[in-house]
Amino acid sequence: MASGVLIIGEFSDGAIAGVTGELLGVGRKLANSLGEELITVFIGDGIASDAAGAFTMGADKVYAVDDPLLKLYQSESYAYVAEKVLRDLEPNIVVMGTSTMGRDLAPKLACRLETGLAMDCLELSAVADTKGLIANRPVFGGKAMAEVDCGSVRPAMATVRLKSQEALPIDSSRSGEVTRVDAGLDPSIAKAVIVDSVEVAVEGVRLEDAKIVIGGGRGIGSVDNWSKLEELAEVMSGAVGSTRGACDEGYCELDTQLGITSKTVAPELYLAVGISGASQHMSGVAFSKFICAINKDAEAPIFKHSLYGIVGRWEDILPAFQAKVQQLVSE
Repeated sequence: MASGVLIIGEFSDGAIAGVTGELLGVGRKLANSLGEELITVFIGDGIASDAAGAFTMGADKVYAVDDPLLKLYQSESYAYVAEKVLRDLEPNIVVMGTSTMGRDLAPKLACRLETGLAMDCLELSAVADTKGLIANRPVFGGKAMAEVDCGSVRPAMATVRLKSQEALPIDSSRSGEVTRVDAGLDPSIAKAVIVDSVEVAVEGVRLEDAKIVIGGGRGIGSVDNWSKLEELAEVMSGAVGSTRGACDEGYCELDTQLGITSKTVAPELYLAVGISGASQHMSGVAFSKFICAINKDAEAPIFKHSLYGIVGRWEDILPAFQAKVQQLVSE
């Protein structure tokens, strides 16, 4: 009989990734409401010893599939071992992040296990009587929310949007022993070979970790103008994000794009400069604590989402704003 809430955690730069804490936060809530255990599974190479950190983050049991063939994410190999673990453990609910890995792995697993999948959810809850999963996810480009009842399918599966959940406080009193699982992996399973992984160098604060994000849109107008946003972000110890339009114009790198199909951020402050506020973009910044905007169009949708808004040309407003910020920082 299916039992337990299982999350598939991730590692980044040799340590448990931040998304794992978010997953354990929502997983703990689900497990408590069902009166079941919270299980964490990690897949990778050389991760078993560090996987124990998941106990302090809220996990009741931790499993590690540790194999050199799993050093880098490979679609077929990860799907094979993940299916093996899920069939052995028979969890009631499986939750993953809507990360690069989760977007690819979750649908494959759902297909292999012949179950349903709710993707990119913002809220998850469980019904104690039926032990079913209820998932709330944005639809129509974020213009509406759909409530998905996963019904009687087991395991019920969902991925949650990054930065939409809160990690639990670290509890150093929690501990346990990591159970190692033999991958039993045949190299021929992989239909493609990952030969290398290149990490893009980032100067200053990583966009996903920044407490202040300056967002720029097509209205910035040029690559030279884009440097003004970078200067302001440096003064504010923040990072610069972008819209699809700004990327398409070549003002910035594609990995700075924020939105429903790209990165999601949840900074303390999101300052939107020259951004109209299309729903696809707002889906990526909706969890910001405060949103402020500068736009010359008084009817721009961005102002509906903003705590404060300034109507005018950003070229006239931003220099004075930056000068004031520099003054405050120096004081």
